Amino acid sequence: MIPSEFIMRLTPGAVASAKATGVLASISIAQAALESAWGESGLAKTGNNLFGIKADSLWRGPTLTINTKEFIKGQWVVVPALWRKYPSWQASIDDHAAFLKRNPRYKACFACTSAPAFARALAQSGYATDPEYANKLIAVMDRHQLQALDGGDL
Repeated sequence: MIPSEFIMRLTPGAVASAKATGVLASISIAQAALESAWGESGLAKTGNNLFGIKADSLWRGPTLTINTKEFIKGQWVVVPALWRKYPSWQASIDDHAAFLKRNPRYKACFACTSAPAFARALAQSGYATDPEYANKLIAVMDRHQLQALDGGDL
């Protein structure tokens, strides 16, 4: 899917989620773009999982096992992982926001006053193993002017 189509498809749900949870629409869409390769990843296509959220012991929904790349001890390694499976992309957006809100590890994100600061706090909180994760999120937000979707409600 081309980026503009992906953004248009996710915008209504990401904006609604932002109003309900405080997870900025720009963050949701940029993360979904990175984590799902603009909706083209196997995880997005077979499990509607746009954010790469793994199925931990608390997850009671359906799952998928798919290989992933993790940055471990200074190098990229391919490992199998158990992932959450959703009935729709909207369910993925909603669960992603709920996941961030209920996890104390991400509390600092919600004190941020800008999308780039939120992205940095998310990375510093350990959301992803990629050491360039925040920079990549910010680049996607800038390239596609996603912060315009946040409406100045920071």
